[in-house]
Amino acid sequence: MSILRKVAGDARGVGVAAVYGRGHRSDVSVTYRCGLARPPPPPLTAPIPVRIWDLPTRVFHVALAVLVTAAIVTAKVGGDWMTWHLRCGEAVLALLAFRWAWGVVGGRWSRFASFLPSPGAIGRALSGRASAQDAIGHGALGALSVWAFLLLLSLQVATGLVADDDIATTGPLNGHVAGRVARRASDWHAGWGADLVIALVALHLLAVAWYTLRGGASLLRAMWTGDKPLPAGTPASRDGAGQRLLALALWALAAAGVWALLRWAA
Repeated sequence: MSILRKVAGDARGVGVAAVYGRGHRSDVSVTYRCGLARPPPPPLTAPIPVRIWDLPTRVFHVALAVLVTAAIVTAKVGGDWMTWHLRCGEAVLALLAFRWAWGVVGGRWSRFASFLPSPGAIGRALSGRASAQDAIGHGALGALSVWAFLLLLSLQVATGLVADDDIATTGPLNGHVAGRVARRASDWHAGWGADLVIALVALHLLAVAWYTLRGGASLLRAMWTGDKPLPAGTPASRDGAGQRLLALALWALAAAGVWALLRWAA
C-alpha cells in the first residue's frame, strides 16, 4: 500500500508540474501548498549562536585595549603625563596577571589549551584551507597573535617596572635591580619593546578589518556579544554567575598582588 500511495503522490506532483510547466518557478511551492509533498527539513547543521567568549574575557579585552592605548599616548606626550603612563602600566600588570590565571580556569575557548595551534592548523590557515573546527575560537593565526601580545606585554610591563628614562621617571622597582639591568631594561622598554607593541596593535586592527571584509563576519560583534554563529552541538564556554564570581575573585587577587608589590617597592 505504501508503494501505491507513493506512486499516486508522484503522479499528482507530475500533474501539477504539467499544468504550470516544468520550468515554472512555482512548481515546488504549488506542490507544497497543495499538500502533495512535504518541504525538506531544515539542515541539521544550521548555525546557531554559541557562547564562545565569556564575559570576563570580553571585559579584559576592552580594558586592555583602552589601557595599552592610553599607555602609548601618555608615553609619547611625556612630561607630567608620565605619571599616568606608570599608572596605566600598573593596571596592565594586574590585567595580565588575571589573564594568565584565567587562561587556566576560564571558559573553554578562553583557556590556553584551546588555542595552541598545531603546525597543521597554521599551514591550513596560511594556505587559506582552514577548517570550520580551526576557527571556532581563535584561528591559528589569531592564536599566534594572542600569544605574541601576552608575552610581549608581559615583557614590556616587567621592563617598565625597573626602567629609568634618565630624566624624571623611574619604574617602581628600579632601586631593587643593578644599574646594568636597569639600563638594558630601559633601552628595550623605550625602543624595540614600544615599537613592537605599536606594530602588533596595528597588525591586530588590520587583521580584524580584513577578516570582517573578506568573510562578512564581524569579529568585533562576536567579541562584544560573546556569541558566534556555529553548528548546533558546538561546545560553548561556561559564562554563568559562578564563573563570573570566580573571575571577579581572581581580578581582586591580581589587583591586590600589584598593590602589595608596589607597597613593598616603596
